[in-house]
Amino acid sequence: MFGGTFDPPHAAHVAVAAAAVHQLGLDELIVTVAGVPWQKVGSRHISPAATRLRMAELAFSVVDRVVVSDIELRRRGNSYTVDTLRQLADDDTDLFLLIGTDAAEGLDTWHEPEALVELASIVVFPRRGFESAAPPDELEWTALELPGLEISSSDVRRRVAEGAPIHGLVPAPVVNVVRSEGLYRSGEP
Repeated sequence: MFGGTFDPPHAAHVAVAAAAVHQLGLDELIVTVAGVPWQKVGSRHISPAATRLRMAELAFSVVDRVVVSDIELRRRGNSYTVDTLRQLADDDTDLFLLIGTDAAEGLDTWHEPEALVELASIVVFPRRGFESAAPPDELEWTALELPGLEISSSDVRRRVAEGAPIHGLVPAPVVNVVRSEGLYRSGEP
């Protein structure tokens, strides 16, 4: 499982998905778009869930064995990763949870962190500015081999607000959605 706000999904997200499928030998990677990303609510404007889902479907469509799911959008209230893992868990499935080094460092602040590591193997990918970050010492985890990519959703939003190009940073169909929906323009709440 690879969850996130995906506001917007960008080329580094796609690269992480492709690397995870390959390196972990996954039969399927489920990308989940957060319905109510509780750790971000109130800190910035978040695009509508349906728009973020559509952008994720477009962005990840190029990676074999990746399925974008609306599982968290169908639940009311905050999107907790542990609840999604519980829904996905069964006796025939080994679950992996992909998270960036930035999120890994604060994994103990997530909702029910002990249950997270019981339900899934933690796989950590590098994030710019958090190269030396890692999950808390008591948690077992695996590193995804991937160069630290210099792209972030916040940087893409900033570029759009400044009128700078984002081609190459996000997949072309996502650029089209950002334009047609008028996302991330300056003056946005």
